[in-house]
Amino acid sequence: MKKVEDLTVKIFADGANKAGMLEMYAKPFVKGLTTNPTLMRKEGITDYKAFSLDILKAIPDRPISLEVFSDEFADMERQALEIASWGENVYVKIPVMNTKRETSYKLIEKLAAKKVKLNVTALMTLTQVRDVVAALDPNVPSYVSVFAGRVADTGQDPLAMMAAAVELLKVAPASELIWASPRELLNIFHADSIGCHVITVTNDILKKLSLVGKNLDDYSLETVKMFADDAIAAGFKL
Repeated sequence: MKKVEDLTVKIFADGANKAGMLEMYAKPFVKGLTTNPTLMRKEGITDYKAFSLDILKAIPDRPISLEVFSDEFADMERQALEIASWGENVYVKIPVMNTKRETSYKLIEKLAAKKVKLNVTALMTLTQVRDVVAALDPNVPSYVSVFAGRVADTGQDPLAMMAAAVELLKVAPASELIWASPRELLNIFHADSIGCHVITVTNDILKKLSLVGKNLDDYSLETVKMFADDAIAAGFKL
């Protein structure tokens, strides 16, 4: 098994809790950060711009992806241009489609032509990857986020699809593939094994990195001790 420091996949922290984001920013192996409206809502954030500018002030030197939230493409474009103006390290997240199932490819092409750094998000098929790559400027830095974890939730193994997506991105040298929504720490090693460029990881999974390479006999004993201690603490009797 590879050591964490030997991984080639870049680890991005995914979240919207400022303290948690700063905690991950302090770790040298975290190369970027991402967030989205759902994560922000869970954290009780109500002022999107104020929160975003606060985070960008605290984290000025690593890529940060911030998502538009309009459902109309003209307004998405307006939001994207404003968000992009907030910093050189900003990548604007554009969903692959809106809620009406209308694809975002024309908007992606327009924004890429204006040299906006994009993170096209919520992809789940290779057809979407192919069409997004075709819309991007191959020389403008961008991310293509495939939600491999959600694909896995449907009972399909995403590994072969993600490997194929890596190949599709080779025609866009400035673009990088993101393995998004991982469900377990092992997904970091999955992403690394196929040459995926980036994986976004939530804090709860990142905190398990200390377990990498742990002796499994020791881990077994710790688990047994946990059960025993909890039974005593609960006062169980038979």
